[in-house]
Amino acid sequence: MSDARDVPGVIAPPPLLFVGTVLLGIALGWLVPAPLWPEGAPAALRWSAGGVLFAVAAVLALWAERAFKAVGTEVRPWRPSTALAASGPYRFTRNPMYLGLLLGTVGIALGLDNPWLLGLVVPLALVLRYGVIAREEAYLERKFGDGYTTYKASVRRWL
Repeated sequence: MSDARDVPGVIAPPPLLFVGTVLLGIALGWLVPAPLWPEGAPAALRWSAGGVLFAVAAVLALWAERAFKAVGTEVRPWRPSTALAASGPYRFTRNPMYLGLLLGTVGIALGLDNPWLLGLVVPLALVLRYGVIAREEAYLERKFGDGYTTYKASVRRWL
């Protein structure tokens, strides 16, 4: 059994934040319809643009998950970390999974022609930054000390 303090204490599971944001955006789009794309824009264009972004997001998230598994650490941020992942996408960004969530949200917004959902990307990014990432960073500094501090100094938070 793990020590209850050996967790980052994120405010909510990030996938739940993503799903909640998407559902809220869809609900707002249903209640107050408004186009994101100009009138006459082909549906194939919005679905293609949204689909490409969503696919990039999925690949990024899966690549990041694979890097976590390669070092034998927990993917779920509400569980204790056992190692630092610094390979794969973690060479370029400290938060590829969260970047993937944001890109995926933009992709869905473009595909659904939903400006409300697109507008919710900024609040989602802020919640991730301050309610999840800040807590994870403090936790990783406590747990891994100089190893994490050195990594943090050499790799950007987002891109």
